[in-house]
Amino acid sequence: MPATRSQIVAWGVWDWGSAAFNAVILTFVFSVYLTDSVGKDLPGSISANSWLGWSLGVAGLIIALLAPVIGQQSDGGRRRRSVAVWTALVVASMVGLFAVRNSYGYLWLGLLLLSLGSIFFELASVSYNAMLRQVSTPDTIGRVSGFGWSMGYFGGIVLLLVVYLGLIAGDGPARGLLGVSTEGGLNIRVVALLAAAWFALFALPLLLTVPEAPARPGREAHLGVVGSYRRLFTDLRDLYRTSPHTVYFLGASALFRDGLAAIFTFGAVLAVRVYGIDPGEVLLFGVAANVVSAAGALTAGRVDDRVGPKTVIVGALLGMMTCGVILLFLSGPTVFWIFGLGLCLFVGPAQSCSRTYLARLTPPGQEGQMFGLYATTGRAVSFLAPTLFGLFTFLFHADRAGIVGILVVLGLGLLALWPVRPPVTAA
Repeated sequence: MPATRSQIVAWGVWDWGSAAFNAVILTFVFSVYLTDSVGKDLPGSISANSWLGWSLGVAGLIIALLAPVIGQQSDGGRRRRSVAVWTALVVASMVGLFAVRNSYGYLWLGLLLLSLGSIFFELASVSYNAMLRQVSTPDTIGRVSGFGWSMGYFGGIVLLLVVYLGLIAGDGPARGLLGVSTEGGLNIRVVALLAAAWFALFALPLLLTVPEAPARPGREAHLGVVGSYRRLFTDLRDLYRTSPHTVYFLGASALFRDGLAAIFTFGAVLAVRVYGIDPGEVLLFGVAANVVSAAGALTAGRVDDRVGPKTVIVGALLGMMTCGVILLFLSGPTVFWIFGLGLCLFVGPAQSCSRTYLARLTPPGQEGQMFGLYATTGRAVSFLAPTLFGLFTFLFHADRAGIVGILVVLGLGLLALWPVRPPVTAA
């Protein structure tokens, strides 16, 4: 039975809520609090930034090992339950961050909870992505995926503005419109509680209204880790024999998705250090970037349903590379606002259509397993863009040169995608 409009909205609202972890905790607010405040006076030669990078790196390795197995087991008629369990654990880790006071002795607790939250969130996303075909048809899968991505962007915008105005803005011992004390980092710790409540609230519609997927015939759910990996390798062998282009796409998407991640990772640094954007304007740029990315994802979803996801992804990658080359040679805040937002316009379509590409290629009943592999292959090459960014910065003694590293990764992803057969789309 086709999904109802309310079920589609409920599915997308989970993405809206997930911005509480992605945008607020992991990217803009709590990770910055950990490195700039909690770990500011950390003794020793290793900085809090380095410890953060290493802890998230370990989390990434754990995700790479667990994601395909968790996804495969969720295909046994347990996708919604899997989303519920991992989302609850993300929310619990965010609540725990309230205990992280503004003293370096609490850094390790903060890093542990942030890493655990990252693991739980990625595992929840595996089953969430696998539900895409449950709430769409071959005619609407692009639009539904684009709707989900855009909800994530818009949710990030709204929550960032709420926490900034309510708990962060201003100077002195009390911050924001709520006047919360900064003693012991209380205002930022309250942000973690607000973010946890936000995610929990907006996860409920999916859990209450989207039906559970039927178990894949002949696939028992309880195999254990060893049995799950044995099945995984068997399925991969069979998949390569029957649908090699699905395997090729997993490799190609891992490359260009690493380039997409690097745009967000290094964008703010380049904005301030290279293009002269005032640090106070970075949040405003972030809001504008989310709006533009959401608009791109919504538009691309409709184009995807007409011409297929490969055409959209190729166009998006070419658009990003064009904007990147222009930014490599021009300078100034105005240039960054124009072509930086141009990059963001193409990021949303590439992300959204990559999800529909895999969903269209995946044999029915194996969505959880395939999106688990999608997460794993992405993690497997996640070192590439940061490494090349640092290498070109070092070789040319200029932060701007790091853009070349990102362009190289996007170009490699485009070349790897080019020979991959596009999935069949509805007429």
